[in-house]
Amino acid sequence: MKTRYFFQAMVLSTIIMLGGCKKALEERPYTAFTTDYFKTPDGIQSAINSAYSGMRYDYGPIGAVLLANMGTDEFTFGDQGNSGQTLELGTYQIPPTNGSILTPWNRNYSNINLCNAILKFAPEVSMSETAKNTIMGEARYLRAHYYMLLVQQFGAVPLDLGSGDLVFTDVAFFGFNRLPFNDILKKNYQAMINDLIFASQNLPVTRPTGAFKLSQSAALHLLAKIYLYRGYSDAKEPTDFSNAYKTAMELINNKAKYGTDLLQDYSLIHKQGNDYNQEILYSIERLPLNNANNEVPNPETEFANKANIAANLFTCNYQNAATVSGVSLIDDRPFQYNRPLRQVAPTPYVFNKVFADKVNDARYDGSFRTLWTVATLRTGADLEAFKTKLAGVGFALGDTAIYLAPTDARAAQLKAAGKKYKVIGPSEYWSNQNKTNQIYPSLKKYNDSIRSTFQDASGRPFIVAKLSEVYLMAAEAALQDGRPADAVPLINTLRERAAYRSGLSASVLAARRVSMRIDVSQINLDFILDERTRELCGESLRWADLAVRKKLVERVKLYNPDGATNVQNFHNLRPIPQAQIFSVVDPAGDSNRNKYQNPGYY
Repeated sequence: MKTRYFFQAMVLSTIIMLGGCKKALEERPYTAFTTDYFKTPDGIQSAINSAYSGMRYDYGPIGAVLLANMGTDEFTFGDQGNSGQTLELGTYQIPPTNGSILTPWNRNYSNINLCNAILKFAPEVSMSETAKNTIMGEARYLRAHYYMLLVQQFGAVPLDLGSGDLVFTDVAFFGFNRLPFNDILKKNYQAMINDLIFASQNLPVTRPTGAFKLSQSAALHLLAKIYLYRGYSDAKEPTDFSNAYKTAMELINNKAKYGTDLLQDYSLIHKQGNDYNQEILYSIERLPLNNANNEVPNPETEFANKANIAANLFTCNYQNAATVSGVSLIDDRPFQYNRPLRQVAPTPYVFNKVFADKVNDARYDGSFRTLWTVATLRTGADLEAFKTKLAGVGFALGDTAIYLAPTDARAAQLKAAGKKYKVIGPSEYWSNQNKTNQIYPSLKKYNDSIRSTFQDASGRPFIVAKLSEVYLMAAEAALQDGRPADAVPLINTLRERAAYRSGLSASVLAARRVSMRIDVSQINLDFILDERTRELCGESLRWADLAVRKKLVERVKLYNPDGATNVQNFHNLRPIPQAQIFSVVDPAGDSNRNKYQNPGYY
């Protein structure tokens, strides 16, 4: 069947109904209807809820996580990621048939077209102008976000899906309107900016408590990012960096108005149970212990579609890694430690360079698990028998089982002291160049201990926009606009916050804050990229961070030996999926479909 990027009026589809804010999602299937349904209040609300739900494809499943993180300076492939799509992305041997690139390509166009439908039919719906403008603001934000996810990966992509630019279509279309590339790219960016300006003016000013409905803060965040991205692109405008700065500063200077603020403690931003805190501007909603309404029919075996398995992908092989006199201290998969799928592992750049200071800067400890204690899934008599075995080798539940020391010197001290638990220093962490251990610092930002089974997908929301990134974007925009001094207080706000740890005395905290401050002589793009890792490591941003800024090749060659050999400048874009290229019917009858492909992939 040929690839079609069109949306067939949602006939025979299921529309996911959000039952209001954080309440349980309710499914209400409609098996036969026409576009007239969009003209009703129920229909237009159902459509916008479905457009929200579509984002679950882009944040959390394996393809999305790999596409955003793999093969960067931050992450390479783990010991179980040495084949298929993971290996291809991690070594920059990426064919146009790679499975991960299909994630945004196959999913986002239908949702863009759904947003087009909402914007076409919403004016005809009988509801208040405020409610109508809110729905159109949501649709325009979501359309811009879907386009951003495509543009940052593939470059110029079609605005015309068969019926005109940004116009809803309900007929099959086999053209491919992405030529000439630069002209289409300019239209892409302007369309995203127009959508987000509208959204920033018409969405609710604040996000509702305990929910991830869109608000003006999310729109301002994404608008600043699009201005910043365009400033690095072939479609750049001379005012892009200044506009990015102004947009970001609108949010920073008016945090109370928009209902957002930085948390005092970095470690609490991603803490389970604190998913709706003020620093988070927008997350992709999922609900704990509700796989049906999270749209994951096979939660123990489903890695793609809408399953959030991010926590599992970043988890190393702690299971049976620590054994004392034949007794394994963790021989199953306790809920708090996630499922060790071992697809994504940090590079030494992360734990040796960018987080070299693990004392004054609390963000490493706030981002990575380096300590596993003795734990089990056993219950009843089986649990008692296990506790007896542990006691026989001098251990009990809760004792340290595995510790990843911050330095080799500290690891040597602990080993010399005769510690019976497993101690590993940075030079011993697993890598594709040192496979002795299958243990490495495991990103814990997505940890989920509230699951039905130890193999289950996560029911936590997936963060996509935080206020801290707005500070980083404002600092970067100021730098690129020729005002590096204006970047310093923005960066220092985050760095001084990063000095905080619960329990520090006032004097110690003050000293650590002083040590964290930087001055204008240290501000350049590489420093800001390092700071983005310290603040945002593993948050499905990094590949675009590097590719959009044309820093991918340089930093992969410096910091990622698995990708260094093959990475080239053309890898700043992904290949258009081969099925799409094969399906194109050229309007002039030209049989050379490769003209639609990105250079380097044909």
